[in-house]
Parts: sequence; C-alpha cells; structure tokens
Amino acid sequence: MYSTGEWVPLRRMVFHPGEPSMWNPVENSYRVPFDGSFKIEHADTRPPQSGPSRKDLKAQLKAEVAAVDTLQEILFAEDRQSLLLVFQAMDAAGKDGTIRAVLRGLNPAGCQVFSFKQPSARELDHDFLWRTAQRMPERGKIGIFNRSYYEEVLVVRVHPKFLGMQRLPPYESLEQIWKHRYESIRDHEQHLARDGTRIIKFFLHVSPDEQGKRLHRRITKPKNHWKFSSSDLAEREYWTEYMDAYEAALNATSRPWAPWYSIPADDKPFMRVQVAQIVHKTLKDMDPRYPDLSDEDRAALVAHRESLRPEGEED
Repeated sequence: MYSTGEWVPLRRMVFHPGEPSMWNPVENSYRVPFDGSFKIEHADTRPPQSGPSRKDLKAQLKAEVAAVDTLQEILFAEDRQSLLLVFQAMDAAGKDGTIRAVLRGLNPAGCQVFSFKQPSARELDHDFLWRTAQRMPERGKIGIFNRSYYEEVLVVRVHPKFLGMQRLPPYESLEQIWKHRYESIRDHEQHLARDGTRIIKFFLHVSPDEQGKRLHRRITKPKNHWKFSSSDLAEREYWTEYMDAYEAALNATSRPWAPWYSIPADDKPFMRVQVAQIVHKTLKDMDPRYPDLSDEDRAALVAHRESLRPEGEED
C-alpha cells in the first residue's frame, strides 16, 4: 500500500513533451539495424586499419569513463530513470574485462552487476524472464547483466535438450518457441523502456581464431588457469550454430527502445572504447538532471543553514 507521506505532487513532477528519448538510440556504425538485415558474416571482429593507436585509445577510455562517472552521479541524484547494459558474447570475448574497464571509478552505490549462469531448480520453475526481471536496475542506477535472458535463445537454441528441464506446455515446433520468446523479449524490453529503463545491448563479436588464442593463453599461463573450462572447447565445436543463433536473436530484438551493438572484440582496447562511448552518449541523451527544490524546500534549507551556522560567523 502507498503511504500518503510518500506521494509526489503533480506540480513537482517533470513532464517533457514530444517523443521519449528511448525512441532515439545512439547512432554508431556498429549498431544493429532495426529492419532485420543484420548479417553476422559481414560484421567486423577487428577495428578499422586506420584506427587510433594504443596510446590514444587509453586516453579516450579515460575521458569516456570520467564522463560516465559525472553523468552517473546526476542519474543517481535524479532518481527517475535507470540504465540497463546487457553483455552477450562467446567465451573469452572480454565481457568481464570490459565491464571492469568501463565502470572503473564509478560510485558502487549507483551500479548493480549481475552474472547469470546455469539456472537453478527454483528459477526453472518460472518463466524464462523471471530470474532477470528480479534484477532490473532501480531508478537512478546503472544495471549490468553479464549474460542475460538472451541465453534462452542462444545456448538453449544451440542445445534444445535444455528445454526438457523447463517443463514447458506443448508446442508445435522449436521454431515456435524461439518466435514466442523473441516476442516476449521485445514486449518485456519495451515495457521497461516505457517505465524509465533505457536498455543498450552489446554483442562482443570475437573471431574463432582470436578466441582460440585467448583460450590457449588461459591454459599456458598459471594465473589464468582458473578462467579455463573444458566446456569452452566443447562449445567451439558449435561455432556456426552459435553465430546463426546470434544473428537471429539480434535481428529479432534490435529495436529503437533496446538496440543491439555488434562490437568488434578481437582488439580489447578498441572494444572497450566503443562500449564506453555508447554508454556515455546514451547517458547524455537521457539528460539526467539534479532535482529541483520547491519553494518550501528552499525555505527549509535556509532555516537549517541558519540553525547550523557557527556562532559569530556571517555570510
């Protein structure tokens, strides 16, 4: 139940006429089109040859992270909107490192990071969106999903045997399941966007050759042994199937209110700058603002200031 002491008068609510910013996704050459024309075989895994140097990329990342930090503080103070970042990729594409690099220095109180692995028995007793729906960012915060509900149309599509654990109602075909799940995801994301959660999704697109090199380093360097799993090698055998699943999912769910960005992931510094730039531009487009004080609140601040003024001190 609502408490009458918590309601916000209409005169203190902010209304902005025109289209909401969720319909104006950030322009970027790596943004997945909204018309279903994305072809993963044509998507870059490496940066352009004329790209910036390592030194320039380091400086760019530092500047972008500083800008994100400033905007996050205002977003947190405003407490009206939230931002959800979804990261999906093949193993060793660099999700963890990118999340650390982009969020370095941000106020931890304003960020919520969740990593979704194999669902629990309790989670399997619910619909496929249930476990992530409970982890959506609160107003004023940035939420990060390291993997997400998209696993249900990626891993599960490549390995449909996992559907047997979900005890679904009867269905006509596997294609019907994927079609319905894409519809559910689109509806879910549009609902979140309408309610104030801006969503941007990153597919960190690594090539099989680069992935192989990174997995090899995990095996040969003792400090990286903990990162390696034999299942990573097993999943490499399904590379074509995974690429088909990613192409289908990105085409079906890249929309103005929740765009996908296919970011080249063979070069980690370049990838991190691209992600940071998109996050920065998205936050800037959200236009968070420090809350305005009412006349009553301003008068109260003056009174409080006077009561706390040290004896003998003047303005």
